[in-house]
Amino acid sequence: MTGQVLPYDVHGEGPGRALVLHNWFGDRTSFAPLRAHLDGAVGTYAFVDCRGYGEALDHAGAYTMEEVAADALAVADDLGWDSFSVIGHSMGGKAAQLMLLDAPERIRSIIGVSPVSAAGFPLDGETWELFAGAADEPANRRAIIDNTTGGRYDDAWLSALVDRSVTRSSATAFRAYLDSWSRTDFHERVRDNPAPVLLVVGAHDPALGSEAMEATWLRWYPNARLEVLKDAGHYAPEETPQALAEAIEAFLGA
Repeated sequence: MTGQVLPYDVHGEGPGRALVLHNWFGDRTSFAPLRAHLDGAVGTYAFVDCRGYGEALDHAGAYTMEEVAADALAVADDLGWDSFSVIGHSMGGKAAQLMLLDAPERIRSIIGVSPVSAAGFPLDGETWELFAGAADEPANRRAIIDNTTGGRYDDAWLSALVDRSVTRSSATAFRAYLDSWSRTDFHERVRDNPAPVLLVVGAHDPALGSEAMEATWLRWYPNARLEVLKDAGHYAPEETPQALAEAIEAFLGA
């Protein structure tokens, strides 16, 4: 698959190059709190909008993880990066693994922030209806965000995430990506992959927390390690940006 150079912007000029992929509910602006804590002398970070999100809102596509991976590699080509790490939040973590499979000689390491595994995230019955209906129902998005952050945030915080999600994503893309990140399974292709992997999860994330990592990523990547942020749920870039920045920079620096 041939990718497109999608809208992106770069933070920092340090030696640790990393391409950053956002989650299902956020475009690249969802990393703004994290960027405030990243040391530009340590790393160079390229933040990308997936098709149907942010400044790529009107970019047509198949809206699959394979397409996200190809587009991200096209951005790396545009930057002239021959090798780099990939930071993927939630669904971005699944796309990062496809990048590793497509270009193993280029991907130095993966940092997964509450990342979806290569096996996807099966959803059945009422839960599937909740997620599938979130494309058109802001109330569904709110319920999902509230649940995956442990029900710890007030109305204003939840409303801000929902409003951004609705205004900065295409309902068509949002719905299509769900099928790709939740229902496709390529975990046999990544089994025993030697790439260095850092998994950063929130203690208050009931969906993609430490138990989910132990059942998936940590079984398949022999050089993976897990770090749990005690004050975060599923949205560490916004909930605990300083702690996440410290974990990222320590890993890239090593």
